[in-house]
Amino acid sequence: MEEDYSDWLKAGNIAGEARDYGKKISKPGTPLLEIAEKIESRIAELGGKTAFPVNLSLNHIAAHYTPTLNDQTLYNEGDILKIDVGASYNGAVGDTALTIGNDKELINASKDALAEAIKLCVPGTELRMIGKVIRETINSYNLQSITNLSGHGIARYIVHHGISIPNYDNGDKTKLTNGQTIAIEPFATNGEGQVTEGGVSNIYRLISKRPTRNPIGRKVIDFVNKEYKTLPFAKRWVEKAIPGSAIAFPTLVREGILHSYGQLPERSKGLVSQHEHSILVREKPVIMTLGENSD
Repeated sequence: MEEDYSDWLKAGNIAGEARDYGKKISKPGTPLLEIAEKIESRIAELGGKTAFPVNLSLNHIAAHYTPTLNDQTLYNEGDILKIDVGASYNGAVGDTALTIGNDKELINASKDALAEAIKLCVPGTELRMIGKVIRETINSYNLQSITNLSGHGIARYIVHHGISIPNYDNGDKTKLTNGQTIAIEPFATNGEGQVTEGGVSNIYRLISKRPTRNPIGRKVIDFVNKEYKTLPFAKRWVEKAIPGSAIAFPTLVREGILHSYGQLPERSKGLVSQHEHSILVREKPVIMTLGENSD
């Protein structure tokens, strides 16, 4: 019997609308914290839950930055801002991103690469071919695709699941299958085309519910397990719910209970743009995160 994809389409629509709303409110001089919290509130207003904290990565940071509770960072004129949004609905996930700023060549490179890649999201396409068209499209702008970042499969309550979808021809002959839910996300840069591990992103994920002697840590584990399960979460969300909980995070990471995501800066500090859609693989691909426009 045909699987019911209504939850996936709902999650994708919520994510797409929240992404577009984020673009609308992101004016130069706006604090990143304000942008993130408004987008996350918008997801809730639309009937969804956050699949991961809104990522607001500036300039040479390709991904994995969300504001802290008292973050003073601004989106300023001249910045390149990636707005990466995830929404879940009954566990189904919509994952989508766009980039804003004044460097239109850089922005269009990842945007056009995404559009070309989506055309290949049909049953039987080898993953390497998606990477090939992404890289060729970005190279046509005399820019580089970031080769150690990739798209991915998505599953209920899991943002990254199963396959990795490259941003260059890596030789992977794995074929897409009918009904797969995936996310395609090209990254374009005027740098070397590699990211490295950077500073703390303020994004975490529960990876083990093992006991801890830390009393605040136990409260954090219980709260995170109830509210977010296996999905990534923002430190600021927990701090709001459990005052004073920040001091428990280093211990929980050290004990292997929480995973701390690092920021992903481009190795040569090149500027980075990103565009992303969640796709239902069909003979005619379905863009689940289309939202209000085609960005």
